[in-house]
Amino acid sequence: MQINSLKSGKLKGRKRVGRGGKSGTYSGKGMKGQKSRSGYSRRSTWEGGRTTLIAFTKKNKGFKSRNAKNQVVSLDALEKNFKDGDEVTPESLKKVGLINDISVPVKILKNGELKKKLKFKDVLISDAVKKAL
Repeated sequence: MQINSLKSGKLKGRKRVGRGGKSGTYSGKGMKGQKSRSGYSRRSTWEGGRTTLIAFTKKNKGFKSRNAKNQVVSLDALEKNFKDGDEVTPESLKKVGLINDISVPVKILKNGELKKKLKFKDVLISDAVKKAL
């Protein structure tokens, strides 16, 4: 008998199990363990056993607001920098150099006295200043 006279037999059928990664038997899940089992799920906040970000932030004391604090201007500063009858707006305060940013709210506080008559527009005024005016 020679090799050229042999008839080839049918090849064994291909094993098709799992249908996961790389067509192996474990469906790309590895071998054993909780993560390989069906029905496995874990919280989205799980960080492998370490203290989660949510739990950690609870331990940090204090609170910081996202809102910008008011820029404070005193009556003394207005007395020095404005003339009688001027209008006090965020733009005019920025020109004079009493505030840095127009987009952040401005509040007038009662430090000193105001003898000039001024017009206030687009600024917050404390109750003490309202009484003084």
